[in-house]
Order: sequence, then C-alpha cells, then structure tokens
Amino acid sequence: MLTDMKTLLKRAEEAKCAIPAFNVYNGETALGIIRAAEEANACVILQMYSRLFMSEEAEFISPAILAAAQRSKVKLCYHLDHGSCDEAVWRAVRFGCTSVMRDASALPLEENMAVLKNVTHYAHDLGIDVEGELGHIGSAAEGVSQEYTDVKEAVRFVEETNVDALAVMVGTAHGHYRQAPVIATDRIREIAQATATPLVLHGGSGVPDDQMIQAVKAGIRKVNFGTDVCCALLDSIRQVDPKIIAVDVFMKEPVQAVKRFALEKIRLLGAEGSNG
Repeated sequence: MLTDMKTLLKRAEEAKCAIPAFNVYNGETALGIIRAAEEANACVILQMYSRLFMSEEAEFISPAILAAAQRSKVKLCYHLDHGSCDEAVWRAVRFGCTSVMRDASALPLEENMAVLKNVTHYAHDLGIDVEGELGHIGSAAEGVSQEYTDVKEAVRFVEETNVDALAVMVGTAHGHYRQAPVIATDRIREIAQATATPLVLHGGSGVPDDQMIQAVKAGIRKVNFGTDVCCALLDSIRQVDPKIIAVDVFMKEPVQAVKRFALEKIRLLGAEGSNG
C-alpha cells in the first residue's frame, strides 16, 4: 500500500483532518507506527531525516520500510524530511521515497524558490511529490520565533515552485519546548485560503492538544512528529527489565509504546479511518 503524499493529503483535505508524519529511525519505530496505523485504519507518513539518507542507515532501513508498506493494510507514504541538499533528495528517491522535502528555508526567498523549482521540475517527472518550507522553522532550544510565514510570499512561493505541500512558520519549532507554543491559527487559515495548498506543521511534538486541533481546523493537513517518537521508544526502553537478553523480546514493549503514541496522535488529528 505504498503511495504518494498528494493522495494522502487530498484525503486529509476532504476529511478536514491532518495526516501524521512520524520520523522513524529503525525497524522498531517503523513497526510501532505501522501497527498503530493498521489498528486505526489510518493513512500515515513514515519519514526519515536527511542525515540518515546521507549515511549508510538508509541503505538498511529503507528496504524494511518498503517491505512493511507493501504488506500493510493501510496506505503509507515514505518521505524524506528536511532534505538538506539535492544529493539527499536523489538518494531518498533511489531508496524508494514517494515524496521528498527539500529544505532551503534558511536561504533568502529568491534562492529558496530557485532550489525548490529545480527539485520539483525533476521530481515531478519521476512521480515524486515535493514539500518545501517558507519561513525557517528552527530549534525549540533556541527559542520559538514570533515571526510567521508571509501570506503574499507563500502565494508566490507555491505558484513559482509548484510544490505539493508547504511547511509554514506559525509558532512552532523542532525539539522540546521550554514552554508551550502558541500557534498562529489565523495565519494558517490565511495562507491555506490564499494558496489552496496542503500546509505542513513542523515541530508537532509537545504542542498542546487544543492548539493542534485548532491548527487542523485552520488548514494544516500534515503534522510532523520526531522528538516524541524518540521519547516514546527510549522512555520505554529504560523501564524494560535489564535481565532480558534476547533483543527481540527486550524490544517488544518499546514497540508497543511507539504504537500507543502513534495511535494517540492519529486520533488527535482526526485521521482515524482515513484509509477508507
């Protein structure tokens, strides 16, 4: 059931929900998320950071993700998250991704658009969907920016780059927040109406449930979770009986912990049953 990002985001728009995009790092995190998706009959996105595609990890993890997607009962998208360079994009495509994010958001607007325009030109010819980012979404450790993606710039960005999804800066950041973020739902609504393009919320870990619900109502159609996937796995690992030596037995409960976390977010975003 491996599919493309546009198909899933179209379903999200029709259902007025958001598709959760979970960062995976190994077989255990991927397995927990896929089990949650199947139990909730939900479409989900499995994604990996650029650094994994630029190292040998992707060579081993990607075949496992693709095999799991092919046997899955629900539609899954395999996605490159925060592609730091064009090489990461093409490596992700080679390893089976059906969509990619090329993150050039730290560059000036004109340069950001030029990079994305080039990527979409080639990726679309290969049937690969592309996510861009406008407004650099930084680290929560550095503080959350009070600047937001400009509506007029978003319209121009989408029109000139032809991206299939747009990550926007609306009050979130990556990592653990020092204090709960305040999401600019009005800005989300303005950009969604002006661009008619699926919007992506990065930094989903730690966002209060009520704000997440409002963000989805305003037009967010994809929400990224990375830090909390790691915490779900690692917190559970720390509680497993250290006397258990067999690794597969040792990891059973951590996989279940990831599944429980994923189920919670699937339901929060209204994606339960989105597989049809």
